[in-house]
Amino acid sequence: MINILVLCTGNSCRSQIAHGYLEHFTEGRKVKVYSAGVETHGVNPKAIATMQEDGIDISHHTSNNVDEYAAIPFDYILTVCDNAKERCPFFPSSAKRLHYNFPDPAKFVGDEEATHLEFKRVRELIKKYCQSFVEEIR
Repeated sequence: MINILVLCTGNSCRSQIAHGYLEHFTEGRKVKVYSAGVETHGVNPKAIATMQEDGIDISHHTSNNVDEYAAIPFDYILTVCDNAKERCPFFPSSAKRLHYNFPDPAKFVGDEEATHLEFKRVRELIKKYCQSFVEEIR
């Protein structure tokens, strides 16, 4: 079993989107995906909606604190924002750590349509990253 942790600041948008795509792209394989934040902010409804538009349901996800997973032997820890990378706790494992700083769509300032487009843009960036990651670990 390959254990993957996706970590961001609040476990509300970017890590939730990555979690959804990683589960989707590894379906049927012996992979367990977790997502967490160095804080918990709740799953953002706009992240749920933008993933639903791409056919992936993350409405059942919860916002979890990274400390909840301290005992899990992760193989990969993917940080998806600089803040999480800097604040990521030490895990007593040989986990390979990978980092990519995605923009936070929740911090975007604009009208409803522009915000929707920003969530989709970030979703597509994360989707491509997750596809590439899954191809690399095959």
